[in-house]
Amino acid sequence: MNKSDDTALLLGQLTRIADALERKYPIDMAPDALPQADAYVWQSDIRQLVAVAKVNRLDIGLLKGINEQRDDLLSNTMGFVQGFPANNALLWGARGTGKSSLVKAVHGTVIARGHDLGLVEIHREDIADLPFLMAFLAQIERHFIIFSDDLAFEGGESTYKSLKAALEGGIEGRPDNIVFYATSNRRHLMPRQMMENERSTAINPSETTEETVSLSDRFGLWIGFHSIDQDTYLEMIDEYVKFYNIKAEGIDIRHEALAWSVGRGSRSGRVAWQFITDLAARTKTSLRR
Repeated sequence: MNKSDDTALLLGQLTRIADALERKYPIDMAPDALPQADAYVWQSDIRQLVAVAKVNRLDIGLLKGINEQRDDLLSNTMGFVQGFPANNALLWGARGTGKSSLVKAVHGTVIARGHDLGLVEIHREDIADLPFLMAFLAQIERHFIIFSDDLAFEGGESTYKSLKAALEGGIEGRPDNIVFYATSNRRHLMPRQMMENERSTAINPSETTEETVSLSDRFGLWIGFHSIDQDTYLEMIDEYVKFYNIKAEGIDIRHEALAWSVGRGSRSGRVAWQFITDLAARTKTSLRR
């Protein structure tokens, strides 16, 4: 093997090492390099925001039975993009009641009203990156909602402490161009058993319980979601049928929708949408708008 072969072999090895290091320790994205998009997903493995080509959202007019929740979140968000004080929001309650759908629908509504608002989704397992992400977005002249869906913490996790600090913003406070919205099935983001266990093993039980509950207290706006009644469920079905112009001659839609909910053991916006998806498939109707 001659010297040129040795050099080529060495360069190849160095290139592989450099590539491996870059994958493990990727270079952080510069704020001015962030592509313009309505929404992004935080990818912790590459420490970058990835633009979302099309947000999977429903028209806000299709969200039935949550009028008060809709008005509260929309009002908070409109005030935020207009430069007024705004609260972090915790949307909590029963499964499938429209919590994440409302966040995305409000985001779409605010954009449709002419405001520049970015939606950034961060997964629960990446919450430890939240302080870095907020510091990054604070450098951009644009309003952002940081959104975490189905946020909850289990026994033994300490990530919630990082979340508490990030929501308060530390000594500098929360950046003016950022609000944090989260959805959860739990009002206090933690199972009751975890809170009771920490209380029973603490030197001062009341202080430990106070610490765990204080996480949800970092959200100035609590919006509760609850199971819907039959009339509201059927109203959802009717609105979907009209909105997507589903032609279902010979099908007793209401009867089948009720049977569908009985089969699922619940009535919710998610169950209504699942029925509509099935109905659209049977009637060869597109749900793209």
